[in-house]
Amino acid sequence: MELVIRPVLSAPPTNKEKDMYARCVSVKLTPTGKAEFTSKLEAEIIPLLRKQKGFQDEITFIAPARNEALAVSLWDNKDSAESYHRGAFVEVTKLLSKLVEGTPQVETYEVANSTMHKIAAALKAA
Repeated sequence: MELVIRPVLSAPPTNKEKDMYARCVSVKLTPTGKAEFTSKLEAEIIPLLRKQKGFQDEITFIAPARNEALAVSLWDNKDSAESYHRGAFVEVTKLLSKLVEGTPQVETYEVANSTMHKIAAALKAA
């Protein structure tokens, strides 16, 4: 799967309702937090994400040698991503607080290309 993302450096395009956004959250896991992080993600966080307006997908990467995780969530538009950040993300950080060292680092991107979502859109149209 190929996902190309670029930082949002200027004002969003005027047709922002059709622009997909990505939230990239990087965290430093505690030395013993990897297994519980994965379990908590599957059992609690992804179900919570699925209930959020505009949520499209979640992709999580773990670098075991560095005890780091990167979570990329895709949203239907910037407003949905920001609404999640102000609301349910606070709950997510509390759920992960014992598994994460320091503060999660959040970056927001405008999605330039997603072959996964183009395939899903084509299937819906067929």
